Order: sequence, then structure tokens, then C-alpha cells
Amino acid sequence: MYAARPSSPYQHAPSRVDKVMMQVVYAMLPAFAAYIWLFGWGVLVNLILVSAACLIGEAAVLALRGRPIKPALLDGSALVTGLILGIALPPLLPFWMPVLGGLFAIILAKQLYGGLGFNPFNPAMVGYVVLLIAYPLEMTSWVAPVELREASMGLGETLAWVFAGVTPAGGMDAMSMATPLDTLKTQVGLGREVQAVVADSPIFGHIGGKGWEITCGLFLLGGLWLIVKRVITWHVPVAALGSLFAIAALFHLIDPTHYASPVFHLAAGGAVFGAFFIATDPVSGATSPRGRIVFGIGIGLLEYIIRVWGGYPDSVAFSVLLMNMAAPTIDYYTRPRVFGSRES
Repeated sequence: MYAARPSSPYQHAPSRVDKVMMQVVYAMLPAFAAYIWLFGWGVLVNLILVSAACLIGEAAVLALRGRPIKPALLDGSALVTGLILGIALPPLLPFWMPVLGGLFAIILAKQLYGGLGFNPFNPAMVGYVVLLIAYPLEMTSWVAPVELREASMGLGETLAWVFAGVTPAGGMDAMSMATPLDTLKTQVGLGREVQAVVADSPIFGHIGGKGWEITCGLFLLGGLWLIVKRVITWHVPVAALGSLFAIAALFHLIDPTHYASPVFHLAAGGAVFGAFFIATDPVSGATSPRGRIVFGIGIGLLEYIIRVWGGYPDSVAFSVLLMNMAAPTIDYYTRPRVFGSRES
């Protein structure tokens, strides 16, 4: 006789946190390599500084709370937070700013609420917004792609500027410039047409920002890989990018001289990165399939509204945090019907 088997339904055990986090890291690596190649060593310095600050901050708080340190550090969540925040920061910030952002992300936005699984807001985006509000000038001065720089900057010069404030040869003006979204927003606000702005500035590429097009494409491939591996689901990315595309297309059709194309909005900023790697955070986002779609649609619409009519040209962080606030309400109204219940 065969041994007795447990009855259905059968459910697979959830993936280990450390395995999931490492798959997220692997998916981001090609885009990180492209960022470093296109925008210089400052990108790598940011990634290291923020990640170190996140890991040290996590260990310090856990030690104060008398909690085990090693399992929390090895689960990869603090590392992923550091990498996401680090890649979102301008590459040539003074060293203390990435460190401050990482500490805010881990201590205030994660551990203050009880640690992994209890944070209502995306920690990396909290750290980013704190820096953006406190230091708007530094946070809106982006390094130009290598091919557009008037001067080059090696690893030694980058470290000297970041840690000691030693100005590189040619000055910082030769290294930095506004982002494509910021440039377009400013020029359109001065009464110029979109087509003229794009044609006159070398910072714009074929469909978006020069350099940003490549990294957006690599983040897209990494995000699709995560969907194939079932690390994330398609609901939030498709809803977020689809709603951003739809509203951008609507206004572009109404007035193409003052509103950029929907493809530009997807390829010029952090929309793709945010849709696949930030908005899909399972802790601070909506949980049901319908809820994730509503959550993603809200992010895409808010991104466009803030980009076009708000004070910040790239709005992923604010959009995600605002929808984090709405996630409990979304879950309440989109929860699936309980099996056997007569509720509609």
C-alpha cells in the first residue's frame, strides 16, 4: 500500500528573502555597469557609500534593540535598499550626503517601524526625498554623460572631490548639467516648443536622454527577467508604465508643441527603474492582483502630473511614497472574495 499523502490544496513554500534579494541585485547589475561607464566613477562611489551606510545602520539599530544582527544583514534587504538609493543619487555628491541618505532610509524608514516587513514606506525613496528636500541644489546637479563632458574625471579625482572637496581640472561646471527632464521642463516653461528644445540640446538622444536611454533599456531587461523568474509580478510595472504612457500620449496628441511624447517620458528618467525595482516592493505596496494594478496606475499618473505641473522633473520617489500611503485603502477595497463567502 502507498503511504498516505496530505490532502490538497498544495502550496509552495515562499522563497527565501536572501535568494529573492540577490536575484534583484543580479537583475540590476547590467544597468549599474552601464551607469558607471556612462556617468563615471561617482556612480560606483555612491553605490558603495550608501550600501555601507545601510548595512552599518541596520547593524547598529539591531544591536541597540538586542536583535540578531547576522541574519538581518545576510538577508540582503539592506543591501538592496542601499543599491536602489545609491543609483538614484547624482554621482558627484559629497561623501556625507549618500551616507546620510542611507542612514535615514534604514533607521527612520525601516527600523523605526520594526524592521523588514513592517515599514509602510519604501525606505530607499524616503532617503532620497529627505536629501532632495534638504539639499535641492546638490540633488538636481547631475553629471553629464562621458561623451558630453568638457573634461574627464578619473577614479582618483572622483575620490578627491567626494571626500576632500578638491575641485577637478576644468571645474565642476565642465562636468555637470541638468537632466533631460529638467532641461525640457525649464525650457518649455520659458515658452519654447518641445521639438526645438530637443533639437538644440545635445543631452537628448533618439527617444529620451543620451545615456539614460541605455540604462532604461537595461533596467527593462532586468525587470522582465525578474518577472520570468517570478520574483515580481507584471501587475505594478505594466500598470505604472501603461498609465504613464497613456496620459503622456493624451496630452501629446492634444498639444505636441508643449507636451513631450510618451516614449520620451518612459526613456528619459527613472520611470522604468521605478516601475520594476521600486514600486514592486512587496512590503510597502498593495498586495492583491487588482490592488497592484490600481497601485501602479496611481504611480504612473502621479509621475506625469508632478513632472509636468509639479516642482520636480523626475517624480518617481514622490509618486511611490504617495501611493504607499494609499496602499492600505487600496487593499481594503480590492481584497479578493473569501472562498465560500457570499460577498460579491
